[in-house]
Amino acid sequence: MDHSRNDLLAQGNIHIEGASNDFFRVFGIRTLLHQCGMRKHHGYSSGMILGVVFNLAFLGVNFFRGVVVNDHAPIGKDAAYDFLKGVSSNWRRFLLLTAVKIHALFRSLSAEDREPVLIIDDSIYDRSRSKKVELLSRVFDHSTGRYLKGFRMLTLCWSDGVSCLPLDFGLLASSDAKKRCCGASKSMDKRCCAYRRRKEAVQKATDNARAMVKRALNAGVKARYVLMDSWFTMPTMVSALKKHVDVIGMVKKTPNVKYGFDGESLCLKDIYKKLKKRPGRAKILASVQATLKGGLVVKLVFVRDRRKKDWLALLSTDLELEDKEVVRIYGKRWDIEVFFKMAKQHLRLAKEIQIRDYDGLIAHTSIVFLRYMFVAYRCRMETDQRTFGDLFYACCQEMADISFVEALARVFTLTVDHAAKLGALGAKALNELFDGLLTTALQLTGISPSQLKLVNPDPES
Repeated sequence: MDHSRNDLLAQGNIHIEGASNDFFRVFGIRTLLHQCGMRKHHGYSSGMILGVVFNLAFLGVNFFRGVVVNDHAPIGKDAAYDFLKGVSSNWRRFLLLTAVKIHALFRSLSAEDREPVLIIDDSIYDRSRSKKVELLSRVFDHSTGRYLKGFRMLTLCWSDGVSCLPLDFGLLASSDAKKRCCGASKSMDKRCCAYRRRKEAVQKATDNARAMVKRALNAGVKARYVLMDSWFTMPTMVSALKKHVDVIGMVKKTPNVKYGFDGESLCLKDIYKKLKKRPGRAKILASVQATLKGGLVVKLVFVRDRRKKDWLALLSTDLELEDKEVVRIYGKRWDIEVFFKMAKQHLRLAKEIQIRDYDGLIAHTSIVFLRYMFVAYRCRMETDQRTFGDLFYACCQEMADISFVEALARVFTLTVDHAAKLGALGAKALNELFDGLLTTALQLTGISPSQLKLVNPDPES
């Protein structure tokens, strides 16, 4: 039994390595590493080190057991740590270029009328048990309502409603130096990527989010809307993003944000009180156009909250979009929540390696995001029939013809059999009836009898 188990594990490892190598080859991952400053100076190549760390989560081992204490590891631990902590490695550019390539493939598999979207959200990068991690801060966790040690992981994703791709991220520390447990502990050139990352870490999340969206659109990512939750859907943020792409987001019920409506400056609750609601148990209660502080006209859609007897409000800068379409498109924002859960629970985000260097955290998080791209790519290739190319359309046509012929033959066969059981007609009359019905049906559908190879049923058999 032990030998069988070991053989199965070995075969599984070979399958995983083969699938990851195919992914690296198809999208030119090793070439992108070279373009983004991760070049081989001596020893192991950057592509080899990335491949080893990339496969750890799929092999079920962490960094310590898979690399540090593993005598059979193909790379050394020092080489792996140096690779992760490199100050000249542009992981942001590497992640974005890889996502753009996969995005182009997914776009070719989607219809033109599908609405691709960008999604902005943040999640907690928990390092509660750490003490000396660079830029470690006290951050507020909205899900638990408590402060903990770690970072805010601001993330930008692309989704077409089927597949989700992470495009960019930032591990944000607290902008208040008093809330930072540790400061920056590395001296480096101010022109390198590592310095810019540390500078962004102490900036506002809204500033980082606007820069992420702009970078993604400039890189060639196609999106019709940006989706945000209520934390990001503020007038200044919406007005800034509207210059590049339309925005759909949940609106916070706060008296501090005013909208121009009916000649007055009102908060969201006051606007809702003035509207005439749709009768019955309508899911969409009302909609209205309002003006933001900067003069931008937006549409507000009020929907029923299923969790409690209350309402929610969605904002859209696309005034021509129907109310139900605003709700439907905003539903795609759930894809980023699935991504966060997958990254943390299955792809070992913040759990696989206990590294203190900020550049190492950025590198490992980028590798986790790359793993998710790999999973999304494999799922799409194995479930989307359009990946078969021209064979897909040929099979669809052939399946449609076979389906029609079989259905027609079965209907006529059942009819003739039923008549034979009643004893109303003889065998000859039944065959003539069958031929007449089939000929008439084929004439109506435009199919010639020579295209079909049907045998008349024998009612006596």
